[in-house]
Amino acid sequence: MSSWELKKLSEVADIIGGATPKSDVDEYFNGDIPWITPKDLSGYKNRYISKGERNITKLGLENSSAKLLPKGAVLFTSRAPIGYVAIADNEVSTNQGFKSLVLKDGNIPEFFYYLLKHNIPLFEARATGSTFKEVSGQVVKNTELLIPSIDIQKKIVDLVSPLDEKIELNTQINQTLEQIAQTIFKSWFIDFDPVHAKANALASGQTTEQATQAAMAVISGKNTQELHRLQTANPEQYQQLWEIAEAFPSGFDEEGVPRGWGLSTIDENYNVVMGQSPKGETYNEESNGALFYQGRAEFGWRYPEPRLYTTDPKRMAKKGNILMSVRAPVGDLNVALEDCCIGRGLAALSHKSNSLSFGLYQIKNLQNEFDIFNGEGTVFGSINQKDLKAIKVINPSFKIIKLFDDVCSSNELQIENLSREIIFLRKIRDELLPKLLSGEKKYVCK
Repeated sequence: MSSWELKKLSEVADIIGGATPKSDVDEYFNGDIPWITPKDLSGYKNRYISKGERNITKLGLENSSAKLLPKGAVLFTSRAPIGYVAIADNEVSTNQGFKSLVLKDGNIPEFFYYLLKHNIPLFEARATGSTFKEVSGQVVKNTELLIPSIDIQKKIVDLVSPLDEKIELNTQINQTLEQIAQTIFKSWFIDFDPVHAKANALASGQTTEQATQAAMAVISGKNTQELHRLQTANPEQYQQLWEIAEAFPSGFDEEGVPRGWGLSTIDENYNVVMGQSPKGETYNEESNGALFYQGRAEFGWRYPEPRLYTTDPKRMAKKGNILMSVRAPVGDLNVALEDCCIGRGLAALSHKSNSLSFGLYQIKNLQNEFDIFNGEGTVFGSINQKDLKAIKVINPSFKIIKLFDDVCSSNELQIENLSREIIFLRKIRDELLPKLLSGEKKYVCK
C-alpha cells in the first residue's frame, strides 16, 4: 500500500463552486458557454458531458460567481442530490449545486470520477441542512480519501474504462435504434404522413392504387422510380410496404383524426396496474423473493437494474410492461425486463393489443400531458389512477399497431440484447471497483 496515501481532496485538486446568473437578465443566457445543473445529470449514465439544457453568455459568467471549468474537470453535485458525477468534455460552467474538482499535478480525471462515485455515502453522511442536505466546499476540501500514485490511477482506469466504453457504445447504438422507431411513430401516429399522402392523392384526382403508392413513398422515403425498381428487385419487400400503406385510412374525420381511428382514453386502450409497496422488512438484496422496484431510482436508459427483492409482493408487472413513474418526475418510463413487483411510485401499463413497441412510444409521446401533474401535490408532483386513465390517446386499428411492431421488432430485440449486456457489464464494473479502490488487487497496488 506504499503507493497509496490518505490525502485531502484539496491536496490533489482545486475545489470550485458554481453559480446562477440573474435569471431576469436575458443577456446572461443563451450564449455559447455550457452551464450544467444537477438536473442535467439526473439519469445521466455517461462519464463525459459537454453541455446541459441551457447555456450562459460571457456577460452572465462575468456578472455571477460562476466559473469556467476546464476540460477534464470532475463535476460533483453537492446538493439536490449529492453525488452526481461527470467529467467535463470541454470547458463548462455549473450552477451552485456543484463542488467540482480541477485536478492538479497530472491526477487522472477518470480515476477521480470512479473514486467520488464510490464514496458518495461518505459525502452524504457529512452533509448538513434542514430542508435540503448539502456538502460545503470546505467539507469537500477536507475530505480525506485513499489516493494512489498517478501510475496506479492509470492502471485502474485502464482496467475499468473498457467496460464503460462498451457500455457507452451500446447506449449510443440503442439511442440511435430508438430514434429510428420514434421517427417512424411520429410520422405514422402524430403527423399522420401516410394518411395525408393518401388524402392529397385522392383529392388531386388520383386512383386508390396511386394513393396507396403515395403513402408507400412517404413511408419508405423512396420516389416513384425507386419504388418501381424495388418491385422488380425485391417483390416481397415491395408487397410488405404495400400492405403497410394500404392499412392506413385515406382521410380524416371532423376532429382531424384519421378516419376509423378516433380518440379514446388510456383506460380504454391499456391495462393499468398501480403499484403498492410491501412492508420494508420484506426487502432484501439477496435475490430472495420477487424482484422489486419501489420507484424510478433503479431506472436505466430503457430497463431498470435489479437491486431489491421482496418476499411479500403486492402488485406485479409482467415482462414487457411499461413501468411509469407516478411521482415526480411523473412520466419517466422504463420497460420491465422480467416479471417484477412494483411499489407505490410506479404504474405498469400494457396495451390491450399486446403491442410492445407501439404502447411504449405512445406513452413516451404523452410527456406534455404528464408534465401538468409535475406541479401538482403538496410537495412533489404525482398522478393518481383516475387521472392517468383519463388521458386521451389516439386509437389506431390493431392491424396498423401490429404492422408498426413488426417494423420495429428487429431494432427492439437488439435494444433488449444490448441493454442486457449493459446491465451485465455494470455489474462487473461495480463489483470490481471497490476492490481496486481499496487496493485489494495486487497488480495495481504494487
